[in-house]
Amino acid sequence: MSNSSITVFMPSVLTLIGIPGLESVQCWIGIPFCAMYLFALIGNSVLLLIIISERSLHQPMYIFLGMLGVTDIVLGTSIVPKMLGIFWLHIPEIYFDSCLLQMGFIHTFQCIESGILLAMALDRYVAICYPLRYTAIFTHQLVTQIGAVVTLRAAILATPSLLLIKCRFQFYHTTIISHSYCEHMAIVKLAAENVRVNKIYGLFVAFAVAGFDMIFITLSYIQIFFTVFRLPQKEARWKAFNTCIAHICVFLQFYLLAFFSFFTHRFGAHIPPYIHILFSSLYLLVPPFLNPLVYGAKTKQIRIHVVKILCS
Repeated sequence: MSNSSITVFMPSVLTLIGIPGLESVQCWIGIPFCAMYLFALIGNSVLLLIIISERSLHQPMYIFLGMLGVTDIVLGTSIVPKMLGIFWLHIPEIYFDSCLLQMGFIHTFQCIESGILLAMALDRYVAICYPLRYTAIFTHQLVTQIGAVVTLRAAILATPSLLLIKCRFQFYHTTIISHSYCEHMAIVKLAAENVRVNKIYGLFVAFAVAGFDMIFITLSYIQIFFTVFRLPQKEARWKAFNTCIAHICVFLQFYLLAFFSFFTHRFGAHIPPYIHILFSSLYLLVPPFLNPLVYGAKTKQIRIHVVKILCS
């Protein structure tokens, strides 16, 4: 330790304080967070079970949905157990390397989720705009390659963030993180050294992933709508549009919460910290919670198999 009243040298343990300003009610906040996590865990597990067990669902759209379910389970499991440990068991300490590992999991699987949403939008684009060529384009080999590329992209983009913190920083102003989980900027703000490179790289990754994916998802759905509205039969238009509603709902709730969390962390100095931390926590919990509901309610094939499971 170098002059402990000013800086801390290479801390081995950090402290997560949870939601600053709401410490007295954190135990109650933990109840809906726990409920959402359990529902997400059960709902996504049921979706995976149905997709794996039913051969008729071994199609690109449902395979991507299964990938999304795995991603949601990992994301929720990365943050909720530790968060509830802070809220209910008053265990705020976390090893520095464990904190970096949690950060790595969160940002890697956020990037994977964004990539899967892009893949699902492209799948619907080809299915609706080029229906006769769909099976020739979206083969199982292509789906496997898309999954590999999405995962590799996430790993390549998330790893430098970890290395820039681990290798560049030695001195820290404090070991107390004003957050409920280990988020990139929350850790960077602890450093007593120049953090400009880390901030620039964080902005680059955010816009490279969310910006790129969001542009192509939006363009895909614009083209889909043009194609749908040109269909001669009203029933065909409604059927085609209905297949996209679930995707659009998931797309909107994911990116709206993502951009709110991102911009308030960097430019929302006037926003109370507890508002930002609540929304950044909901950003990681709401998509895994809503995805099984949205796809279970709007996808007929999955709805039929869910009813079969419940009846049996």
